[in-house]
Amino acid sequence: MIELQVNGRSHSVSADPDTPLLYVLRDDLQLNAAKFGCGLGQCGSCTVLVDGAPTLSCLTPIMLLEGRQITTLEGLGSLEDPGPMQRAFIEEQAAQCGYCIPGMMLRAQALLERNPHASDAEIRAYLEPNLCRCGTHMRILQAVRRAATLMAGPGSSPGTHAPSAAGPQLETADTDTEAQGDSRSRPAHSERRERPER
Repeated sequence: MIELQVNGRSHSVSADPDTPLLYVLRDDLQLNAAKFGCGLGQCGSCTVLVDGAPTLSCLTPIMLLEGRQITTLEGLGSLEDPGPMQRAFIEEQAAQCGYCIPGMMLRAQALLERNPHASDAEIRAYLEPNLCRCGTHMRILQAVRRAATLMAGPGSSPGTHAPSAAGPQLETADTDTEAQGDSRSRPAHSERRERPER
């Protein structure tokens, strides 16, 4: 049994310790926001937060996650009471097919929690690892700007429109997933990557 802390709740999971977090979230905990995309950590649709850092759940085995705080899109709010990031994406109609959007929102959440005044250039750079084929990129950018304002509260002006003079000084896809450990080089999950999406 492995004890996982997901969205503020403790879950006892009886799965192989080498199982990628994505499968436990979807199959065992019925948290379906994180999506299976490429299974190689190259598209970002499986992104969740681990201790506040964007983490590719298709590559991260659950044995690395005991005692860590895991947040999925469901942890940001509900349909009845959406959180600021969810509200912003709804209000800006930033989703088309919606498949990549949960990962986009969680990555944006991580950025704004550490940098509430992120510039457009910083937002673009931070979201770059998450791929979208629908072409709603400008609406996604607008939604992150709106989320920054909502998270800052009434009367605040996060100032996310001016590009940073120094350029983005942010984590890349290779450095912001420290919870993965050596999982990028693990070949053990190749058979699981073939599993079709539910």
